[in-house]
Amino acid sequence: MMFSRSLFHQRPGMSFGMAAALLSVATGVYAEEAAQPQVLNALQAQGLTIVEEFDAGSELRAFAAVAGDQPMAVYLTNDGKAIVGTRLDASGQPVDAAMLQELVAKPMSDKTWAQLESSTWVLDGQADAPRVVYTFSDANCPYCHRFWEAARPWVDSGKVQLRHLFVGVIKADSPAKAAAILEADDPSAALLENEKNFAQGGITPASSISSKAQRVLDENQQLMHATGFRGTPGIVVRQGDGLIRKFNGMPQPGQMAEVMGPR
Repeated sequence: MMFSRSLFHQRPGMSFGMAAALLSVATGVYAEEAAQPQVLNALQAQGLTIVEEFDAGSELRAFAAVAGDQPMAVYLTNDGKAIVGTRLDASGQPVDAAMLQELVAKPMSDKTWAQLESSTWVLDGQADAPRVVYTFSDANCPYCHRFWEAARPWVDSGKVQLRHLFVGVIKADSPAKAAAILEADDPSAALLENEKNFAQGGITPASSISSKAQRVLDENQQLMHATGFRGTPGIVVRQGDGLIRKFNGMPQPGQMAEVMGPR
């Protein structure tokens, strides 16, 4: 049985703010607000987070920034005006994409992945399977069940392990069903029971929800929202370049290989 590091493992001191706020803590915001050019202060007041200045040559000052979870660049002209967008070279190719990946996208991905790793999840598959896929799941969610079914070839062959972060949002008894899985002697077996009997109603809901189980459900739901999902399944994978990729809802058939990797 594998259930994160322990059944009720807590993130040490971790709060679930927006991605931009987490990135600011992780990398350090560019400068004290009072020392910034006024136009940057105005952009930050509109929700943009300035991360770091980078070299864009002598004609412009350039700043890596993030809005929500979207990396972007801000360019300041010599007369103090700001241009927010993508700088292209003469052939129409983005100039600063690699810099934004290094300064913004990669730290954001590392932060989100670390949060997922230290959350409370239930293992589906072999603990040594090389590819890890996180999914926010509800025990009553029909699309979560469809994803579970579609994932069987990869999971059963030992290529992929699914890590389910349970929330209780679909039906009134969703929290109690999640608690029945979380508090089972073997949570992975309880997850399997729910999925195999899904058409008949799934696992029997717990008669009561302990404070520990409720805390897990609350924390997982906060993390789900902070990661950008508003429903289940919310699926997160890590690509070869270290960046995370998110899939909102049941992947289309053509997307399963993108989620799970080659068969």
